[in-house]
Amino acid sequence: MAVSRQTMTDEQRKSVALEYLKGFDNGGVTSDGAPLLDLFADDAQVYFPKWGLATGKEAIGRLFGDVGATIASIEHHYATFNWVFSGGDTLVVEGTSHGEHRDGPWRAGVPEWGAGRWCDVFEIRDWKIQRVFIYLDPDYAGGDTARYPWLKD
Repeated sequence: MAVSRQTMTDEQRKSVALEYLKGFDNGGVTSDGAPLLDLFADDAQVYFPKWGLATGKEAIGRLFGDVGATIASIEHHYATFNWVFSGGDTLVVEGTSHGEHRDGPWRAGVPEWGAGRWCDVFEIRDWKIQRVFIYLDPDYAGGDTARYPWLKD
């Protein structure tokens, strides 16, 4: 972990997180045409359900490649994001999305129990993402219903 050199405001951290999310909507490319991985510190960590913890840009690239290979398109619903600021390097954003997974489409709220709702916990320092833990249902197409008796109706 590097020593922090510059102080960032909550809005500046938010702008890095937004660039990250918009990069996914843009096929893994940031608004200035750079790869999404450029937003990360060299020793950053990313957690994704059913994949696990990736540490370092090489492992994060594998995680994004593995997950991205299952998703044809995604669109985050920016207007309804809920931002939670800690006053420090950590911020949280919860939101909704829709898109096309290899197993079928998804849209938050359709059905209400389905995929599309998510929450990301970021640590951003020195204009780089140090950590992002992604919390969502990776069953985008809603195919894993047999194991949950309340979904049989």
